[in-house]
Amino acid sequence: MFIKIKKNCGILMENNAMDQGIVVPVSSNFLINLNQVAEISFYTLKESKKRQNIDHAELVIPTNTRVIHLTMDYRYESHQEDRPGVFNRQVNQRAYYKLFFLPECPGQYEELRGYIEQQVLNL
Repeated sequence: MFIKIKKNCGILMENNAMDQGIVVPVSSNFLINLNQVAEISFYTLKESKKRQNIDHAELVIPTNTRVIHLTMDYRYESHQEDRPGVFNRQVNQRAYYKLFFLPECPGQYEELRGYIEQQVLNL
């Protein structure tokens, strides 16, 4: 099952394939396969967060921004071995996507969350 993230002026994205703290606007449509997602979190920012855009200019994500955090399963992870100061240790880091829905554009968040919630069986 796929979800389509539509380009929108009110959606920002962060993932661990980019430098830490970099957030980019969603500028084209893309699909995420829900069958390859291990964990999904929904939350609202209680305080503003400072990040950087792709040009390393400061960007403030405001309070009440809604977030969908998608953590991919273990098939989508990176491995680091023998980092400086750590020997014979392998570090696994699963891929993740954070989608920030700015407060002025709540419709996309509600639509996407509603669709994901339909796929969940509550016991």
